[in-house]
Amino acid sequence: MKPLMKGRDFLTLMDFDKKEVEFFLDTAAELKHLHRTRTPHEYLKGRTVALIFEKLSTRTRTSFQAAVAHLGAQSFYMRPDEMQLARGEPIKDTARVIDRYCDALVIRTYGQERAEEYAQYMENPVINALTDLTHPCQGLADLLTIREKKGSFDGLKLFYVGDIFNVAHTLMVMCTMMGIDIYIAQPAGYEPDTRILKFAKEKAVETSAKLVLTNNLEEGITGADIVYANTVHSMGQPDIQKRIGDFAPFQISESVLSKAKDDVIFMHPLPAYRGEEVTDDVMEGFRSVIWEQAENRLHTEKAVLSLVIS
Repeated sequence: MKPLMKGRDFLTLMDFDKKEVEFFLDTAAELKHLHRTRTPHEYLKGRTVALIFEKLSTRTRTSFQAAVAHLGAQSFYMRPDEMQLARGEPIKDTARVIDRYCDALVIRTYGQERAEEYAQYMENPVINALTDLTHPCQGLADLLTIREKKGSFDGLKLFYVGDIFNVAHTLMVMCTMMGIDIYIAQPAGYEPDTRILKFAKEKAVETSAKLVLTNNLEEGITGADIVYANTVHSMGQPDIQKRIGDFAPFQISESVLSKAKDDVIFMHPLPAYRGEEVTDDVMEGFRSVIWEQAENRLHTEKAVLSLVIS
């Protein structure tokens, strides 16, 4: 039996079970095949999707606008500085108006509570295109890429280096859910969100996945099937130089990557700060799957849109 997705919000992968996540991935794989064979798939013809991006974006905005177009719908990019939100209109008023005009809202914002407030006041689906807490769209693309490259999730080990923020949180959720061992590089003073950690620990017990926070590079990378790097700082953070220094011992170079398995793949959600969390030769090397990973944002977001819009 297919999972019931119509009308559901897509705010975090924690709201879905393993079977539902696999259904997203299967749908994305089908849509990717249609895209590659240039087969029309305008499943949402006549529908409208609003996009609010309060954070800068390259991949997320472009992939969502392309996804909406491929599905035959129309997207409306709504600049926050041009909306009445900029002068103080409450989210609950904006949300209920968008709900009358559009079949879904895609939002990229700061606090998770902002996305959740839109969902509270809208009947149509709200899709989280990134918050400070989590990045579920990136998570689906990562899972699709891993499945394509490794065949399944069984027996895999992923090592993550980067800020313990939205992407790291999502990796913790998705890996423990799917049974992938995950080791997180954790310099002193950097801790995951307690809500995420609690969920991931519980899932790890269910699936027998290992969830390890470590300050030992050797422990994290030895035997890794996937090495995943991410930026160690975000826009506007006041302690950028401190962060760069704290994470410097975990930089992924070719010599470090050689300590993983021979068939390791390297992943990065982009944008990357080449020379900080990862060296240029790793980004451009034969183990890198970052461009396939970026492409899969398109296909997994099409899966989400096509499944949740009624």
